[in-house]
Amino acid sequence: MSRFASSPAPRTALDGIPAYVPKPPRPPARGTSYRLFLNENPFPPLPSVREAISRASDGSNHYPEIFPTRLAGALADKYDVPLDHVVTGPGSVGIYQQIGQAFLAPGDEVVYAWPSFEAYPIVTRMAGARPVEVRLRDHTHDLDALAAAVTPRTRAVLLCEPNNPTGTAVGRAAVEAFLDDIPDDVLVVLDEAYVEFSGTADAVDGVALHRERPNLITLRTFSKAYGLAAWRVGYGFASPAVAEALRKCAVPCGVGRIAEEAALFSLTVEDELRARVEEITKERDRLRDALVGQGLPVAQSRTNFLWLPLGAGADAFARELETHGLLTRSFPGDGVRVTVGGREANDLLLSVAPAAARVPDPS
Repeated sequence: MSRFASSPAPRTALDGIPAYVPKPPRPPARGTSYRLFLNENPFPPLPSVREAISRASDGSNHYPEIFPTRLAGALADKYDVPLDHVVTGPGSVGIYQQIGQAFLAPGDEVVYAWPSFEAYPIVTRMAGARPVEVRLRDHTHDLDALAAAVTPRTRAVLLCEPNNPTGTAVGRAAVEAFLDDIPDDVLVVLDEAYVEFSGTADAVDGVALHRERPNLITLRTFSKAYGLAAWRVGYGFASPAVAEALRKCAVPCGVGRIAEEAALFSLTVEDELRARVEEITKERDRLRDALVGQGLPVAQSRTNFLWLPLGAGADAFARELETHGLLTRSFPGDGVRVTVGGREANDLLLSVAPAAARVPDPS
């Protein structure tokens, strides 16, 4: 009998947890395919940022700092917050893992809307905690229902504003009223990954809110508007006690040397960033208006993607788009999320979407 007949058993908390991989689309056998399923920026990093990345690569033989001190200092200066309020990680997902390690334990409950960011159930279950999912109402957070779902066992509430995958936002006043309803000993994570695309007067400012609420963590990222998804730089703001706990759980050198340089330089070219964001949001609104004009249902978006609430027809619609090289993200039974891509991809979407919407559900 082989001495390798058995193997170490993983924690039972991992049972049933899927790997964090979006449902892989099937690209067509030939022709161009367009990645419209991961909410990536359709443009490469800004030209000046690419030059900074190239220069930084010369130091690739050296380890980065344990904690990206220069980047944390730059963020503290930009947002006028104390340095000990700043947290970082390899993308916002990395900070979510820190949250799970620092604040969640078996038996705890974590409340969040659904559908929302797909990492929520994964991080929750990894910690042995129990997800409490609250359905959206009209593709938007039902804040009253979320608040009502909080019990003495609730350890954290996760709120994505604007929401992924629906792109909808509830606005500053509603979020502030919601936070007033949450007990002070319950951690609230306000995920603002798409804050740069919000563009409305009533948009939430999580940086300002965290100053007044010690139980609030505000998360942001360089992956979306800044176009640095491959470099994995997430950051956030929290009270000193919460931030210290997160830093204790952070992977040492989690933000690499080149990633830090790219993020640092990105902060110095805000005018270029705003111009690029404006271009993406104009294209987003053009796409939405055209799709609505074609008779398709499309939620109002405050992000760099669109949500088509197609219900049972979501999968058939997404599969038909794939045959034309448009790789989107289907949420079976709910809808399809389509990232705003380059002009060529977007025009192709407009040309094939009406027919794709008429494809019957094979089930």
